[in-house]
Amino acid sequence: MSDLVIVESPAKAKTIQKYLGSGYEVIASMGHIRDLPKSKMGVDKENDFAPQYTDMKGKEDVIKELKKRAKKCGKVYLATDPDREGEAISWHIAQMLKLDMNDNNRVAFNEITKTGVKNGMSNPHRIDVDLVNAQQARRILDRLVGYELSPFLWKKVKRGLSAGRVQSVAVRLIVDRENEIRSFVPKEYWSIDAKFTAPSSRKVFEASLVAVDGKKLEIPDQAASEGLLARLENAEYIVRSVKKRVTRKQPAPPFITSTLQQEASRKLGFSAKRTMKAAQELYEGVDVTGVGAVGLITYMRTDSLRISEEAKAAAAQYIGTVYGKEYLPAEPRTYKSKNNAQDAHEAIRPSTPKLSPERVKESLTSDQYKLYKLVWERFIASQMANALLDTVSADIEVNGCTFRATGYSVKFDGFMTLYVESADSAEENKKMLPELKADDKLKLKSIDGNQHFTQPPPRFTEASLIKALEENGIGRPSTYAPTITTITARRYVEHEGKALKPTNLGEVITDLMKDHFKKIVDAKFTAEMENNLDEVEHGNKDWVSTLHEFYDDFSKTLKKAEEAMDGKRVKVPDEETDVVCENCGRKMVIKYSKYGKFLACPGFPDCRNTKKIVTETEGSCPRCGRKMLLKKSKKGRSFYGCEGYPECNFMTWNVPTKEICPECGKSLFMKGGKSGRLVCENEGCGYERELKK
Repeated sequence: MSDLVIVESPAKAKTIQKYLGSGYEVIASMGHIRDLPKSKMGVDKENDFAPQYTDMKGKEDVIKELKKRAKKCGKVYLATDPDREGEAISWHIAQMLKLDMNDNNRVAFNEITKTGVKNGMSNPHRIDVDLVNAQQARRILDRLVGYELSPFLWKKVKRGLSAGRVQSVAVRLIVDRENEIRSFVPKEYWSIDAKFTAPSSRKVFEASLVAVDGKKLEIPDQAASEGLLARLENAEYIVRSVKKRVTRKQPAPPFITSTLQQEASRKLGFSAKRTMKAAQELYEGVDVTGVGAVGLITYMRTDSLRISEEAKAAAAQYIGTVYGKEYLPAEPRTYKSKNNAQDAHEAIRPSTPKLSPERVKESLTSDQYKLYKLVWERFIASQMANALLDTVSADIEVNGCTFRATGYSVKFDGFMTLYVESADSAEENKKMLPELKADDKLKLKSIDGNQHFTQPPPRFTEASLIKALEENGIGRPSTYAPTITTITARRYVEHEGKALKPTNLGEVITDLMKDHFKKIVDAKFTAEMENNLDEVEHGNKDWVSTLHEFYDDFSKTLKKAEEAMDGKRVKVPDEETDVVCENCGRKMVIKYSKYGKFLACPGFPDCRNTKKIVTETEGSCPRCGRKMLLKKSKKGRSFYGCEGYPECNFMTWNVPTKEICPECGKSLFMKGGKSGRLVCENEGCGYERELKK
């Protein structure tokens, strides 16, 4: 009689079945099987918040199959993901199958490899009830806030709105940043920049004025700039000092969830949701040619920088073999996690370091390959030797004024031969200087005063928002991606390029929450609540009392807000555009439907004119010559189509450009991204060429 192993997904089941063999049956629960009901709150507030779980709709066949298999098997093992959510799924399955809650039937896999599965199956343990209670407390807390606060927003703003605990704080961060940008007053300042050549070289290098008469430089306006330029006219520029030193640059640590999402956003342009989808697939297992089904990375929801000794040794062996012993540090690197890290799992790393990205590329989708390459390179680099940089700083004196030129060259590339963190890319912009010596007389090529203005803080991107949430202790590794997905789906926030911009609706809701529910949108309060949930997880705090502490105060706040807003309603202002309604002459406004944005006349119902919002692109249709428009498929993927649709049904996934085909004179299209090719899509032409680097 086989033992039964229950996991969440078919991909994970397939990979684990390979390692366990014929003595086991592995089946997927397809995620959660029970949850709070959708049609009502499902929480008994009068009975210590007792949850009323029900079987999830659409899971009837799965539940039936689980019960059927459990009756026929020997022992049941619960092998869901090793986190709060996974523990809760196992607990619900155990309840449904009436398993002994004291039985050692829970197994966890930090990595889905032969070693990882063997270790997990060799160390079964009881379901961690503290972990389950932490998940229950979070779920019930969010249900209480959502089901009691949302109706208030319906009455005071408009129907269909909803509020969430972590999401509301995230929106507030974005709104507060937008208000900072609006209130920012630019301040003028000037710089004086010069270009020189040295006696020993014709190479032109740059230097900037940094001090005058020994004092730090400030040039407030054009008059001050012109005064300094007059002082420097026809002067002799002499190198007074040259400082050279070797600096050591350490590699970045391996990824945790937040840094993976940030770096994938910066380097790959991935959303947090897209990153976690690809990471989940890599963790659960992929069929690799010549290897079979294998989990390529360790568990991807983690805040720990811990690395197993086995993984360090495997990385060292790879580095020594491929790059040479000089690329190994004197001792294997160890990285310290943050003080508040749960440290339940290792950092995110390749399960088998010797499986290089190129080795597995043909077996992966594009997203899987890009993300695996990022994880693999970051981890291998984290175990490599420091880079050594020769840095040079030269001070140039003239009439009491000091110019400074800086630069560096790579003495030993170390980890930089493989990977450089995005935040460090500014290093690459520093230019190498020619050989300079004290008392060298320099030849001035040009000198200019340049006007600048101080800049407001930038809008959040997904990467910088995740960093801010992490730094403020808001949410946990598993919540960053769903939080961003939720606030954009609710139209509280929208993407403008890579930046996150609050909508009028998001600003109205945030202002209302700040006025009446200060704690809900307070970062410190939310972080404290997260810490309380962590204490529940560690068995140091009772989950019911934690809910009472929050809800008893929240219910009073809600009552006060309803009294204060009695008879009042908040209007969300429409976003006006420059598009004029051809029927009545009013400026059209942006409205939303389930299909997305559209333009509508503000004169409704007298004028019912509406229009699609279209984004024109460069280039023109190769069939009819009309404009090309950016469009979205049902799955949200960008494509390009002729504005003459349906008369002209030309469409393409390739990006239109302003470049013209030298063969036929039609627009060229970019295929394969910025490192791809320019192709002509005029039927019968066939011209193509590589993009200029």
